[in-house]
Amino acid sequence: MRVLLQRVSDASVTIGGMEKSRIGAGMLLLLGIEQEDSVEDIEWLVRKLVTLRIFEDEEGKMNRSIIDIGGEALLVSQFTLHARVKKGTRPSFERAARPEVAVPLYEQFISALEKGLGKPVPTGEFGAMMDVSLTNDGPVTIWIDSRNRE
Repeated sequence: MRVLLQRVSDASVTIGGMEKSRIGAGMLLLLGIEQEDSVEDIEWLVRKLVTLRIFEDEEGKMNRSIIDIGGEALLVSQFTLHARVKKGTRPSFERAARPEVAVPLYEQFISALEKGLGKPVPTGEFGAMMDVSLTNDGPVTIWIDSRNRE
């Protein structure tokens, strides 16, 4: 399971010209799910996300978590995070989980993140063509992979 986290001042998702979700200060989370992913991956990632100190304190140091600042999270499913470009010029997405595996894990991830944050988590729409807008604050962008826990 992979997450591309972006610290944002604001972010939104629009589908078919209609805004579906919007947040203020917090995190835009792009989530990619692999066939082998499990509840263990969800638990590890959510724990990491809600405690990660990427928000500035009064001294300007990244020393606060999303919980500390009362921030919001916007979650967007993105299978392209598992693209392989080793051969040729067309990305391969064979490692990305099929919907029958990915959708239940995506829904479990939403629930776990809501529990971890203690508030609802706005989302995109699984499988939809979406326009995602954001103001990256910093910029701060962090790649987290549950298979490579660095």
